[in-house]
Amino acid sequence: MTLIQPVILAGGTGSRLWPLSRELYPKQLLRLVGDHSLLQETFLRVQRLSSVAPPILIVGEEHRFIAKSQIDALHSPENTPILLEPTGRNTAPAIAAAVFYCQKIHAEPVILLVLPADHLVRNGEAFALAVSQAATLAEAGRLVTFGMQPSCPETGYGYIQQGKGNAVTSFVEKPDLATAKRYLASGDYFWNSGMFAFHSDTLLHEMAEHCPSICAPMKQAVDKGVSDGIFFRLDATSMATCPSDSIDYALLEKSKKVAVVPADLGWSDIGSWQALWDVTDKDETGNVTSGDVILEDVNNCLIRAEHSLVAAIGLEDTMVIETADAVLVAPMSRAQDVKKVVDRLKRENREHYKVHQTVFRPWGSYTILEEQEKFKIKRITVLPSVKLSLQMHHHRSEHWVVVKGTARVTCGDKVFLVMENQSTYIPCGERHRLENPGVIPLELIEVQNGSYLGEDDIVRFDDDFGRQS
Repeated sequence: MTLIQPVILAGGTGSRLWPLSRELYPKQLLRLVGDHSLLQETFLRVQRLSSVAPPILIVGEEHRFIAKSQIDALHSPENTPILLEPTGRNTAPAIAAAVFYCQKIHAEPVILLVLPADHLVRNGEAFALAVSQAATLAEAGRLVTFGMQPSCPETGYGYIQQGKGNAVTSFVEKPDLATAKRYLASGDYFWNSGMFAFHSDTLLHEMAEHCPSICAPMKQAVDKGVSDGIFFRLDATSMATCPSDSIDYALLEKSKKVAVVPADLGWSDIGSWQALWDVTDKDETGNVTSGDVILEDVNNCLIRAEHSLVAAIGLEDTMVIETADAVLVAPMSRAQDVKKVVDRLKRENREHYKVHQTVFRPWGSYTILEEQEKFKIKRITVLPSVKLSLQMHHHRSEHWVVVKGTARVTCGDKVFLVMENQSTYIPCGERHRLENPGVIPLELIEVQNGSYLGEDDIVRFDDDFGRQS
């Protein structure tokens, strides 16, 4: 049997799960169900399969460090290659990159098992069986998609129509309710899950025939890519010339070799707050709650408190999502319209679509406590035995007060320790560095003063994480 090479696609932003999901901390990195993020759950699901290679992870450049930290937190002994996309180009280019990268690391052809990182699968045994069936079909030269057994006339998913045997008759876009009910009653339509299995030789042949405009630039993006430890950076110039398209449109709707494996996996793409409510255990009045929540006469609601106490009275079929800097309140029936808010935030150039008040970095995190025209106050956490880049700012000075742990500070030519309840000052234009030499997290308060306080006012001279200014 040909080796199965899992490929986990961890791009996307999950905008319908705003304000919890944001561009720099999207839904695949969130703990929505259980103790692990969706990315971690996908990684663990793959690990439980027998006779498969360590997975390849494909992420955006801006998510590389937090994705790696989440995988490292699983204490996996496997060395997971992480392919970095300089820009998002949808699933067809990402899958093309994966198959060309497999040519670099494997001497023989493989079967690619392509899995989105942001889906929920509750039935692991059924998943393993479906993978085995898909691998057999892929071995026989079929392009295999996984069709999920529909449980309701869902209008938010695309559908796959099954013909004779495992053949696919058609792919259907998201239908209206009447059409979805007809699909459900027919018994030969399945939800399009976005999971696939391809023999690498078949995939390369079919992509060269049906989508050469994607195939050629992505081969070049891999050929000109650069390894950086566990990361592999796809060539940005080559990838910029590649069209953006899904694997369904670019290939599967054109090929004559497509097959479907129907499966009932307890699957959801958790594409909206309504979908999360659907798959989460509820209390006796149909409510799903998280965090510090008080309810009075509330039924069939989703109430999530991330930062503050949330009290709700007399609500029905409503979602309330609270974060440190934004609150969403809407009828559950309008869950798909959350994306409209995100689109508006983008048009108005408001940071709320992109970042939380707490921003994660490879060295730890920072939380913005207050920001005015000429000053900003942050709480900074630095992980043990980690240091920030040696850097300089043109427009701001910084005052650091250590509240927990010990800091090693470089300021100009001086290197010194700053203990708890001590402080130091970093003048504007001075080279400086912050390091945690201890075994517990370092926490400090940073007060910035200056004419410009943007995060892009950083000139890096040395950085352990390979970042540039």
